[in-house]
Amino acid sequence: MAKEQLAVIEMVTNMILGKTGGISKVDFVPQKIRCPEPQSIVYENPGQTFPRNTPESQGIHSEHLRNLVEELAYSPDTDMHHFMVLRHGNVICETDFAPYRKGIWHITHSMCKSITGMAAGLLIDEGKLDLSENIYKIFHDKGSTWAKIFRPEVTVENLMTMTSGVTFNESGIVSGNDWLESYLNAPVSEKPGTKFQYNSLNSYVLSAIITERTGIPMDEYLKPRLFEPLGITDYLWEKCPRGITKGGWGLFMHTEDMAKLGQLYLNKGKWNGKQIIPESWAEASVTKKVDSIEGTYGYGYQLWMEERPGSFEYNGMLGQNVLIYPDVDMVIVTNAGNEELFQDNVMLNIIRKYFPVDWMPKETLPENPIAYAKLQELTEICLKKQQCYNHPLTVCKGGWKKNSEKYRARGKYIETQKARKQQIHLLEDLLNGVHYELDQSSVGLFPLVMQVMHNNMTDGISKIGFRKGMILCFQEGEESIELEMGWSKYIENKLTVHGETYLVAVKGELSSDADDNQVLKVEIAYLEEAMRRKLYVTFVRNTGNNRDLIPPEHIEIKWYESPGKALIMEGMESITTEVTKHPIYSRIRENGGIDLLHRLMEQTIEPVIKGKLIITDTH
Repeated sequence: MAKEQLAVIEMVTNMILGKTGGISKVDFVPQKIRCPEPQSIVYENPGQTFPRNTPESQGIHSEHLRNLVEELAYSPDTDMHHFMVLRHGNVICETDFAPYRKGIWHITHSMCKSITGMAAGLLIDEGKLDLSENIYKIFHDKGSTWAKIFRPEVTVENLMTMTSGVTFNESGIVSGNDWLESYLNAPVSEKPGTKFQYNSLNSYVLSAIITERTGIPMDEYLKPRLFEPLGITDYLWEKCPRGITKGGWGLFMHTEDMAKLGQLYLNKGKWNGKQIIPESWAEASVTKKVDSIEGTYGYGYQLWMEERPGSFEYNGMLGQNVLIYPDVDMVIVTNAGNEELFQDNVMLNIIRKYFPVDWMPKETLPENPIAYAKLQELTEICLKKQQCYNHPLTVCKGGWKKNSEKYRARGKYIETQKARKQQIHLLEDLLNGVHYELDQSSVGLFPLVMQVMHNNMTDGISKIGFRKGMILCFQEGEESIELEMGWSKYIENKLTVHGETYLVAVKGELSSDADDNQVLKVEIAYLEEAMRRKLYVTFVRNTGNNRDLIPPEHIEIKWYESPGKALIMEGMESITTEVTKHPIYSRIRENGGIDLLHRLMEQTIEPVIKGKLIITDTH
């Protein structure tokens, strides 16, 4: 059995045992830096950004876009972060959804594969690479002799179209430092070029090829050729332990810069009159090369075809998308945290509903100041998340309605809020300086998906405490972390773990359970990511006469992450199926097999951890 397979088995075993810190065998070096300031994007050259105009000036009704934004914002199946629509190179709609404000870059996930495809096209245009080259010959000094002799030929084009058939995939990145060597030594399950098998390591190997032929990481290769001409200056593309740009994931970029990359291919590789990407390569990339998975429309060179004829998409999991509609000269950008992976998802289906294949806008329309004002008003509501009773109009599924019923209920609402505030003040006083030791340290502040993606694995939270404010105190490994929480509103914090800094927004709500125990529901939104961490802290009521005057002796914490269990289990499906075939898991296989394995893993993804009072600073 290959060491990579053994590493995956060990990973699953550690997950079952709740030892998430032991998952990765990769040497960790901090890479993630704080999102650059200033927090609003300023471009030195006006030609490097997009003009803003009304939708009507570009032939689209403001009401049409308002209805679209409203449905995206209020659908229970979407978690929108940023949204932008361009027509004729003009931004006609842009919305940021609280707490994800403008000026913060966002993870792109697999959307960046399309940029890797652009890099390969540039290298081919320079005469340093050919689509027909065999990757085992490109890396003639790497990989085993067995692989070079007996593996079928895998070409650069096979990597581009996700038809390599190589079995070393995303799960293998936890297995060691040399991903390229592992990929080159991995079995090939299908004849290359015959079957679409989505694999982020194909994109990684493309990045490795660019480094092999140029001597520099791919992001450095792209800087003077792509990023600088487009005015893209604030970005971060992570590298593997061997210094190779990840290629298929790990890129942070601003929403407007993502739109530039869409506009670039909309214009067949041209930007401000200059050919940045060869036109022939841009056209070849957006032409369907292979049928893809069910519910999608085909795949080109590191990008997806879309439903509209001639349209295409840069697609990243959880809602990172750039949709390009050449027939109507439009680009749409989304950043989100949805519970879905590929193109067949609620968010994209909502967008397709508003721009169906037979939808054709006008060139221009008469200005409509009232409709445009309502669109702008909605974008402000999305950003601020105002309470409806503070606003004369409320957004409802049926449209805009007068808020008279809300005003009539306002008095009762205020009384309820006063009582809730009193409860909050009492709880803050009671918990000030209180700390609890947890009975297991198997979970971290970073969601599990983030830990694996960035190789920043948790040391496990062993203690949780509180200071008046409300300040949440966590002991994770050797690091002491404090986060300020807002009551029913987000407060922005900087969270540093193992030398990597992330912007987070933290809010909490107070409720109670069926036994009348107070429950603190905390949400930590990672503003540069598609993930949220949630923890529900139940304060188990003491017994005795003074039970409400002293801190609870016991707590119970239910941990969640969003997107969470369903997504992780879907991603682990093929791994766990393979793992249960191994003799180590024979007993598990005999007693329920995969179902039992899944239940054990779910307990790690969403654990329930108990805590005991250990110290109070003020009681």
